Order: sequence, then C-alpha cells, then structure tokens
Amino acid sequence: MADQQKLSSRHLLGIKDLNRNDIELIFETAANFKAVLNRPIKKVPSLRDVTIANIFFENSTRTRLSFELAQKRLSADTINFAAASSSVSKGETLIDTVNNILAMKVDMVVMRHPYAGAGIFLSRHIKAQIVNAGDGAHEHPTQALLDAFSIREKYGEVIGKKVVIVGDILHSRVALSNILCLKQLGAEVMVCGPTTLIPKFISSLGVKVEHNLIKALNWCDVANMLRIQLERQDIKYFPSLREYTMLYGLNKQILDSLDKEITVMHPGPINRGVEITSDVADSKQSIILDQVENGVAVRMAVLYLLAGQI
Repeated sequence: MADQQKLSSRHLLGIKDLNRNDIELIFETAANFKAVLNRPIKKVPSLRDVTIANIFFENSTRTRLSFELAQKRLSADTINFAAASSSVSKGETLIDTVNNILAMKVDMVVMRHPYAGAGIFLSRHIKAQIVNAGDGAHEHPTQALLDAFSIREKYGEVIGKKVVIVGDILHSRVALSNILCLKQLGAEVMVCGPTTLIPKFISSLGVKVEHNLIKALNWCDVANMLRIQLERQDIKYFPSLREYTMLYGLNKQILDSLDKEITVMHPGPINRGVEITSDVADSKQSIILDQVENGVAVRMAVLYLLAGQI
C-alpha cells in the first residue's frame, strides 16, 4: 500500500472535499475491484490488520450491508454498532461513544447519523479516519460515487451526459452529493419535482430546474428517481402520495412514450407504485441492480484508498 496513489483528503466526509482526480482514482480502483468481485475467489488481503467500525445512528439496509461486504472482501476486521441497542439510548454523547470504540484500536469509522455535519464534527475530535455513510439531509458521498460510476459504465463517460434527479430534492442527501459529483465530471444536471420540494438555493449549484416530468424525461439521458422521504418531513409538502404519483411517478406508459430511450436509476429503497412502478424498476432500461453491485466495488475502492494513509 506504500506505493499506491492517494486521495487528496484523509476522510470522505462529502463530495465537496474531493477533486476530479480523486473521483477518477476511485473509479479506476473500483473497476479493478469489480473484476475481483467477479472472480471465483472474491477476497483480497488488501486491508488485513485494518479494523473498521460501522457506526449507524439511523436505520440502513443496503448501505450498511454494502460497506460490511466491501470490508470483508478486503479482509478487514469489522465491528458493527447500532445506536438503538447501545448506550446512546442512555444519553451517552457521540464523542464518548466513538472514543470508547476507538479505545479498542479501531483505524477507521464508517458513520451514518441523522444530523448534518456529524462526520465533520467527529473528524475534528478523533484521530481515526471517517467515512460519511450519510449525514441527515446533507451528503451521501459513496452513493453519488456509485451512481456516477454506474453512468460511466453504461455510457463509457459521464461528461456531456444529461441527468435529471426527480423527487424530494429538499430532504435528499443523495441529490446534493449527486449534483456535486456529476458537475465535477462534466455532466449536465437538472432537478425535477414539486416547487415545495425544490430548495431555493438549488440554482446556485449550476443545475436546471423543471417542474414538468415529461419535459424533464425528454431532456435527459438518465433519470435518477428519488423516494419521498416522509421521515424527514415535519409538514405536508404536497396534498397526497396519490397526487404526487400522478404528477411525478414514472411508469412504463410514460417511459415508452418518450422521444428516446433513457436509463433509469434509483438509490433505494424503492417505494414501488409511488415514484416508480415495478415494470419500470425491473425493465431493461433500469440499472438499479447494477448500482447495488457497483456500490460494493466503489466502497472497496474508497476504503482501500483511505487506508493507504493510515
């Protein structure tokens, strides 16, 4: 690991901390690891003797399992922490919780937290490297990386591609990270959704805004459909899920009526019948399962490159 290329940042707290060379290095490394994952023996000793703690203060299925599998494929030692069954429920602070874990000689922390900036805060108080697995409605960098990697795999490059992100932009950490990553790589980005779910600052990020789903789909090469994050909504942003689906749900009839064939993505979990129907999610235009597969390779790449700085 001494001779490997390194990321410009010691942590992965957000896409905004990465430059284009970092992203390209992650993609190149991920492509190599994806080849490993398709071999009969899928394990490599790259992170043997590195200990990683997965600390999740929010529920997660795909992200947590993807990180755990990536760590196992790299031969890292892992410990898993769920806040609901820990002393956090008794009032223990974030720093005390993590310091207790670090006292067990942990090298790296993968953390998901409901509050924006939790990873940044932690990185200023502890010595271990931090990988942000999602912090509130702020960022979800590895999701954005695997999404962009999947687009590049599909089209050969990201530059010049037109990507529309549809749905709950206001509460989505995936949307912000995707915008930052795709813009770095030279894609054109549009957001689409109800006015109430489009943040006022969005135009400052250099993206287009469209409220008509059909217009947005006819413009794009790739449609990334986001779920409505009801758990983050403290007020009603639209009359009903039924009305949202009528205006912004993607079904096969709409897909087949477009002027061209587009690629459909979804970061999950899918609310089938709300933002996307089953016949679209399972169609040949969908690369949703490719995203899941690529997630392991991209997270292997991130962990491997960060561990090179330990």
